[in-house]
Amino acid sequence: MATSAPPVAHPPLEGSARLWGTIALSAATFMNVLDSSIANVSLPAIAGDLGVSPNQGTWVITSFAIANAIAVPLTGWLSQRFGQVRLFVASIVLFVIASWLCGLAPNMPMLIAFRALQGFVAGPMIPLSQTLLLSSYPRASAGLAMALWSMTTLVAPVMGPLLGGWITDNITWSWIFYINIPVGIVAAFGAWGIYHKRESVRHKLPIDRVGLALLVVWIGCMQMVLDLGKEYDWFHSQLIVGLTVIAIVGFAFFIIWELTDKHPVVALRLFAGRNFWAGTLAVSIGYGLFFGNVVLLPLWLQQFMGYTATDAGMVTAPVGLLALVFSPIVGKTIAKVDPRRYATFAFLVFAVVLWMRSNFNTQADMRTILIPTIIQGVAMAFFFIPLMTITLSGMTPAQMPFASGLSNFVRITAGAIGTSVSTTLWESRAALHHAQLVESVGPGSNVAMQTLQGLQASGLSPEQALAQINRLVDQQSFMMAANDIFYGSAVLFLCLIPLVWLTHPQKSPAGSGGADAAAGAH
Repeated sequence: MATSAPPVAHPPLEGSARLWGTIALSAATFMNVLDSSIANVSLPAIAGDLGVSPNQGTWVITSFAIANAIAVPLTGWLSQRFGQVRLFVASIVLFVIASWLCGLAPNMPMLIAFRALQGFVAGPMIPLSQTLLLSSYPRASAGLAMALWSMTTLVAPVMGPLLGGWITDNITWSWIFYINIPVGIVAAFGAWGIYHKRESVRHKLPIDRVGLALLVVWIGCMQMVLDLGKEYDWFHSQLIVGLTVIAIVGFAFFIIWELTDKHPVVALRLFAGRNFWAGTLAVSIGYGLFFGNVVLLPLWLQQFMGYTATDAGMVTAPVGLLALVFSPIVGKTIAKVDPRRYATFAFLVFAVVLWMRSNFNTQADMRTILIPTIIQGVAMAFFFIPLMTITLSGMTPAQMPFASGLSNFVRITAGAIGTSVSTTLWESRAALHHAQLVESVGPGSNVAMQTLQGLQASGLSPEQALAQINRLVDQQSFMMAANDIFYGSAVLFLCLIPLVWLTHPQKSPAGSGGADAAAGAH
């Protein structure tokens, strides 16, 4: 995500002003990225406290992602209409208010609504933090500025599961949102104090209201179909059928309108370029697979492996450790190495990691579960920057903000879809495996009779013994379903490799490729 360069070039900051400006911008970015991962390990606790199923609890994540994706294309227009600094500070303040409301939410519908608000107001925060940070440093130090920014976005996913798990187990899940309040206040005051005299020139530009309305309608309906489908028995429900029709018709009208409007909210014509459409497709499907599995793993650990939220956080947090080590190396060498090679390597590592997870069983210890998570950090480092370098390759400076915003809009939307699809498939595959296991250990089988007799001999009543067997069957069926998702995701990552090699990335000017890629990677 990126915004257009300010019309008036301000001189770089110096001394303590640059230091405090960097800290304020980094704090806002850290808070934003942290909030996208901190809720993952808290989903079972949130769902249980608010009286919904863990699968419904994933709406806490998807509502944030979808609203955030819708806000991304509006960042350029909003920043020129209100000014970059005003918009950035307003985004932080509104994010703090939305976080406070999320913590106070008395039920799931209210929490989903406040999370959607939080995601929407967060849209401009990350791209504007990049723009303001780059304006704070001399052009020769742009690489250093983006390296500092990228380190912040990589530390947050490590801290998110750890903080989320500890807060959920020792305080209450509401505090995963309340902790944004002091960070946001510091970031807002710091950013305003440093940057308010460096405001960009404002312009009154037209906005594509029809395109924006169509965007909200078809994305909202599509996500409701994915989130509500299982609960309403999919297309046996008139509600799901109606939402599907609205989503399809809305999407068709959206495509037609955006291709003919003079000031489209989403520049769909960019998909005419092979590098752009293939790169966007590869990074979006890859991110959807990655994010879906990131959400699924802690759900499985807490629901069927007996892990606390803190333990699940400890298992999922190290995903960013090796990314911290290798990302600077990738950023420095991306101009010298074919980015398709790096992207291929990332997909291979992702496939190996998910194949390792597909061999998990209910006896897997923490070390066994932890090893693939650590290795996955390598794939992350070689995933975002090379793929965004490919996607933005050949774009003119005027096209860059629109291309970056559009690719990130598709990627964030794919992440929300990946979360919904992975959790839905997990439950449906578990139901299938449950039925198959019940057939193999039915009332007439020797295994079932011996197990029942053993449990009753230990003091359980017949009803208690049957309930215990059912819990064991549930555990095995959800384990097998998770294995199916992991294995299928590994295969899909391998299928993405030929897509990358359809592109023909062009060499970027020295020093610009890394910054542009980093700007697009988050």
